[in-house]
Amino acid sequence: MHKIAISAFHGVVPFDLACACEVFRWTRTPDDRPAYEVRVCSEAKTVAAGAFDIHAPWSLDALAWADTIVVPGMADLDAPISPRLLAHLRDAAVAGTRIASICTGAFVLAAAGLLDGRRATTHWRAADELARRHPQIEVDAGVLFVDNGRILTSAGAAAGLDLCLYLVRRDHGVAVANQAARLSVMPPAREGGQAQFIERAVPESAAALQPLLAWLEQNLHQPLDLAGIAAQAATSVRTLSRRFQEQVGTTPMQWLLAARIRQARALLETTSLDIERIAAAAGFGSATALRAHFQRAVGTSPTRYRRTFGGPESSTMDAPGCSPCLQDAV
Repeated sequence: MHKIAISAFHGVVPFDLACACEVFRWTRTPDDRPAYEVRVCSEAKTVAAGAFDIHAPWSLDALAWADTIVVPGMADLDAPISPRLLAHLRDAAVAGTRIASICTGAFVLAAAGLLDGRRATTHWRAADELARRHPQIEVDAGVLFVDNGRILTSAGAAAGLDLCLYLVRRDHGVAVANQAARLSVMPPAREGGQAQFIERAVPESAAALQPLLAWLEQNLHQPLDLAGIAAQAATSVRTLSRRFQEQVGTTPMQWLLAARIRQARALLETTSLDIERIAAAAGFGSATALRAHFQRAVGTSPTRYRRTFGGPESSTMDAPGCSPCLQDAV
């Protein structure tokens, strides 16, 4: 069983701590066994967390026990950080332990030197301060989370949930992660490369456009263009473009591209279709076009995405006939 240690300290953000506890506590394997053992650890038995205290049953020694360490956010960025906690984190990093921070927990990882020379994120309101204090870190305030392999950082608030579900998906696959999301009454995790400010695919304000958006979702495989979409909506191209900007916040073709990327991701996760068929089903026309758009939008190739997030039913190779050593290039 994978062992998770969640660090608690005076001034910890309780929401961040609870996010990690609940996601990993609710996760179960396909044969209905707990997927993780979770321990909350601290230098003190009780720590102040906003309007209440949190009891931590385990000492900081649990950090050496863990396979993964989660560091929640700190409410006061000027509060002192325990030297013992920093030392334990450095030792864990040397030992190869996976370490993830939520929100301003990135300041703790930065103080331990674990983010030096790396790309990282934190709550958008604290990003400038993190960059000012630690210029050796490449701070990216525009994403939900950053995966550096053994070191991961997330943005604020709900992005911590996304990061935890991402770790579940990386450990156990998309089906287990989606089940954990459902048990936690949450949507499936968003991708780390998404912006901290996320627009819904169909905003409530776009009620007038919803019939058209539904038609587009059902016809992603068709060679759609702006004139054809306007004709389907019985309006002019200019009026259609204006309505999309007002109600959806983007252009019709940008919305269509995002919908096609979502479709491709779903097919990569849940089917064994090869890349050519996925490209056709999602409306990209060719595997080359799909790979180019997918790389720009998601930050990885379809092949790598399937390896990370595909379930058992998606285990076929993405490029039939390719040598295994060439798969990373497709």
